Amino acid sequence: MRFISQTSLDGVTQRLFTLGEVPGVLWTPEGAHEPRPLILMGHGGGQHKTAPGVVARARRFVTEGGFAVVALDAPDHGDRPKTEEFARIAADLRGGMAAGEDVTARLGAMHAHLSGRAVPEWRAVLTAVQELDDVGAGPVGYWGMSMGCGLGIPFVAAEPRVRAAVLGLLGAHGLTGSAALVTVPVRFLLQWDDDLVPRAEGLALFDALASADKTLHANPGGHGEIPESETGSALRFFARHFG
Repeated sequence: MRFISQTSLDGVTQRLFTLGEVPGVLWTPEGAHEPRPLILMGHGGGQHKTAPGVVARARRFVTEGGFAVVALDAPDHGDRPKTEEFARIAADLRGGMAAGEDVTARLGAMHAHLSGRAVPEWRAVLTAVQELDDVGAGPVGYWGMSMGCGLGIPFVAAEPRVRAAVLGLLGAHGLTGSAALVTVPVRFLLQWDDDLVPRAEGLALFDALASADKTLHANPGGHGEIPESETGSALRFFARHFG
């Protein structure tokens, strides 16, 4: 892991890093020197590791929860090169959305294409970050909506170090097999009027999760309109399951 910049603002230190060819960012409390719980945060499709919503949520997790937070640029996103195959898949998805079609299958195809790289990358970054003195090998949680959920479910299913996850804004297409392997506590967010993911698909994904401890939070509004109160709810959720 190679750190390439460090800044501090309002009690939060932000460090940009690379691990191999994977760019990421780590947020910790300013002046932190001791281990703390870690949240891995997956961004949505077309976004990147320092998208405004990601940064705002990460800063709250640090300042209010005392957590460390890591975000990565997903494959073909942010500072990473775009492959021709991904460009084709993304163009097909955009075309379906513009035509008002049900793009559930297209979303599943895109996430399946990306997750083969994303899952081992997340696992390698988790190992590297836990070696830092101000993170350590403590409790780990995962937060990811939309594409962050599509890549997060296979990751959580494969990674025993993750103790709890906040997921949502996605349907079951292509994910039922991985969801059946997720047994950690889950908070699942669903937007009741989602214009991208049919409600029935979101409910089917929630149903497919094998977790004995899972709760569904449904809010009115479209795909990107999660209320800010859900950030505070996620903080309390992680704190409870981290003990």
